[in-house]
Amino acid sequence: MMPVHRRHIGENLLLALDTLRTHKFRSFLTVLGVVIGTTTVIAVTSLIAGLDKQLVEVAQQFGTRTLWVYKLQLGAPHALSREERERKSLSYEDAMAIKEQCPSVEMVSVELFREIGDFGLPPVTARYKGQDMLDALFVGVTADHLQLINATLHEGRFFTGPEDTHRRDVAVIGNGVRERFFQHVDPIGKSILVDGHSVEVIGTLTKFKSFLGDDQNDKAILAPYNTFKKAYPEAKDNFICVLVQPGKMDQARDEVTELLRRRRHVKASAPDNFGIASAESVITQFRQVISTVGLVMVVISSIGLLVGGIGVMNIMLVSVTERTREIGVRKAVGARRSDITWQFLLEAMTVTASGGVIGIAAGWLLSLAIRTFVPSLPSTVPLWSVVAGFTVATSVGLFFGIWPALKASKLDPIAALRYE
Repeated sequence: MMPVHRRHIGENLLLALDTLRTHKFRSFLTVLGVVIGTTTVIAVTSLIAGLDKQLVEVAQQFGTRTLWVYKLQLGAPHALSREERERKSLSYEDAMAIKEQCPSVEMVSVELFREIGDFGLPPVTARYKGQDMLDALFVGVTADHLQLINATLHEGRFFTGPEDTHRRDVAVIGNGVRERFFQHVDPIGKSILVDGHSVEVIGTLTKFKSFLGDDQNDKAILAPYNTFKKAYPEAKDNFICVLVQPGKMDQARDEVTELLRRRRHVKASAPDNFGIASAESVITQFRQVISTVGLVMVVISSIGLLVGGIGVMNIMLVSVTERTREIGVRKAVGARRSDITWQFLLEAMTVTASGGVIGIAAGWLLSLAIRTFVPSLPSTVPLWSVVAGFTVATSVGLFFGIWPALKASKLDPIAALRYE
């Protein structure tokens, strides 16, 4: 036989659902704030979760054992100070010193490009048989670079150390360049013009994972370091990639930092005038930025929940007044104060929970629409956000329904029966 308290809860829940059916439009207007708040929470968390997953995949693609060393700190964007804008570039000799003098380092490669601008690497024009690609990226790299960026050859081969030393006019192209110029032909052995310099394609790379639709790596044309130096004698902006021995990330970071501070004559009391980043540090900085954005959105959605909660409380107070005689009848036939309290609390919680379910559905549809119509903007609804959204919505009804429920339970049964 069903316990008495469970039977009472079931009866009160049926009464609450009946009230919802009786006053559909009023109930919807009451929980509109809850719907908006819950929808916002689901949509924002789905975007944050999707961005986080995509960033982790992209960062880890470039290696969990890789340190990236540059004259500026990589990671979260910020306004450059005057000192950072005037900072001396890292040199090829710095990279070789890291390779030779840091015991925890396994391998080092160097990227050379023209001065980086406010919007990233300066694009160049690549041309093949009358077709132009205006946003290609021309970069000079050392022969072992492929191993450090975890890239995979699709066709052909990578250039060798001797080809770099002898400044051979060869290049390995990204998947985007291959698709633009060589969709239906074999690119190996073909020559393309890059910013007026002719290079022979000896290999192509598989497609890189992108973050927010950024496919810069797929538009890259990688030439030997000294070949690039021959084309651009003034180029001096070096980006150093360091492959660390397994389990020695912290030691390698300390060794590289100490070496570069010594080579760049940084005073003991002065901060580093270069940046060292890893996949883990970039992910951490991104999460710090995203958590701030998420906090702002939670505050905004909380306003909607607060408005919805106040609306629920007002409607429940009206409901208590409308049903004063009903409350008197229930008390006259033996209903206890706790029965009346739970009746109105469950009604308030049912109203807001219904709003939460509508908000979750709307948030999921919004997330699906974003993923469908804006593929570069990842969106995935985590299970915890659904649980949290429903729990918060139900809790709003519980909190804001307490006063009306207590007011109903304290009504005098005789006075209630006389109420017209």
